[in-house]
Amino acid sequence: MRKTRMIIACLLISTSAIAADMDNRQTLTLTEGQRSHVLEEMRALLSGTRDILAALSTDDMAAVSRYARPLGLGMAHKAEDHLKSVLPREFMQLGMSLHQDFDQIAADAESKKDSKLTLRQLSDAMAKCVACHDAYQISKAPTSGQPVQAKEHGHHHHH
Repeated sequence: MRKTRMIIACLLISTSAIAADMDNRQTLTLTEGQRSHVLEEMRALLSGTRDILAALSTDDMAAVSRYARPLGLGMAHKAEDHLKSVLPREFMQLGMSLHQDFDQIAADAESKKDSKLTLRQLSDAMAKCVACHDAYQISKAPTSGQPVQAKEHGHHHHH
């Protein structure tokens, strides 16, 4: 009898865990152009982070700085104006703060040349990536003449 109760308890716990795992991210609806811009920027941040990690693995701090610099606020200013009106303030703030982190990483890699510090900074910066991806998903605004429901089901890309 005790074993059965145990199994039932485990089942209850696992099903409630599954229910809690529903997608509660806020959906940001962007035009095709806006969406591709944001995704392009995210891919640049991702591949830049990969390059920084590769440079750290060989203790090449000059390369760390070279890879981090283009991910800084300079990158943000290229596009933020036309996106500011459509993206939530919290999303923009996280993004700006992330770009600032990369400027700091670049500066410290040059001046302090401390790979452990850079790893810690990169880890903190990536926490912002994780927080943002946990909070938001980006969908395309339906183009005119297309039924909306086709957009909602169908292909689920996680951004």
